[in-house]
Amino acid sequence: MTNPFLKLLGEKGTLLADGATGTNLFNMGLMSGDAPELWNTDEPQKIKSLYKGAVDAGSDLFLTNSFGANASRLKLHGAEKRVHELARVSAEIGREVADTAGRDVIVAGSVGPTGEIMEPVGTLSHSLAVEIFHEAADGLKAGGADIGWLETISAPEEYRAAAEGFMLAGLTWAGTMSFDTAGRTMMGLTSADMVKMVDDLDAAQAPVAFGANCGTGASDLLRTILGFSAQGSEKPIIAKGNAGIPKYVDGHIHYDGTPELMADYAVMARACGAHIIGGCCGTMPEHLRHMREALDTRTMAHPPALEEIVDRLGAFSSQHDGTGENATPARRTSRRRRAAG
Repeated sequence: MTNPFLKLLGEKGTLLADGATGTNLFNMGLMSGDAPELWNTDEPQKIKSLYKGAVDAGSDLFLTNSFGANASRLKLHGAEKRVHELARVSAEIGREVADTAGRDVIVAGSVGPTGEIMEPVGTLSHSLAVEIFHEAADGLKAGGADIGWLETISAPEEYRAAAEGFMLAGLTWAGTMSFDTAGRTMMGLTSADMVKMVDDLDAAQAPVAFGANCGTGASDLLRTILGFSAQGSEKPIIAKGNAGIPKYVDGHIHYDGTPELMADYAVMARACGAHIIGGCCGTMPEHLRHMREALDTRTMAHPPALEEIVDRLGAFSSQHDGTGENATPARRTSRRRRAAG
């Protein structure tokens, strides 16, 4: 039986994912240092509102409020025994929103990193990491998630452990990494390295789609997507970039990307080879509405050149993308970008 995610992707060709979780929840009253996952049971209507914000803006897919629903992270809040429950409830609320949307919408069960460093550099063993991811994935499956969604991973060892955890839970999954260190993940992977890692996974454990999320800005993320496409992988590619660059303003983190900039980003991401396109930090429903309209009404015949990415979205944060292949322009010329700051 075809997974609902793959079915909808096959029908539409391109899917619009959702935007930020944390940014939106902070706007609803979540305090810094609080565990967002506890709101699944403490503030379910707010979580429902989070999901509906994306769906009402036109998203085909939204992530559940379960990024930190694993034993390693929840133990910081004394809730390590509630992993399965909190993951399950996050998906149950999502299932209700998707099933009443009046169209096909995918519930993607968000799974973030453990927050620990794996052996041999750190102390987290492969077997314990697999157990941590398995518990989260099983809860999401029990709650009705259509697909598991690994995100913001830096280490290949953690990505592979999550793959095994999803397999044990019997949950189809997709997985992204964050390329936030001069075109590499924090643990040193390039876009080319990730494609090889994904392609080398056993078929029973491999994700059905892969890509990049978060990072430093929309420009850098598109450069990474171009890096994926250059490797010729047949798997669908995910692009989920931040809404501009974070800035600290009046005690809060503010992202400077306008809805118009994110609309440009969405069209360019598709031209770069992405099949699932969304936003990450700072991306609000208004950004998503512009992205939806742009994907539905605009085309770009060829992948943008690096100069065009800079001109439309702003400068890259580093001269190279980590592969050593392409020097990149560093100037910032976009009028939209300047106006957004």
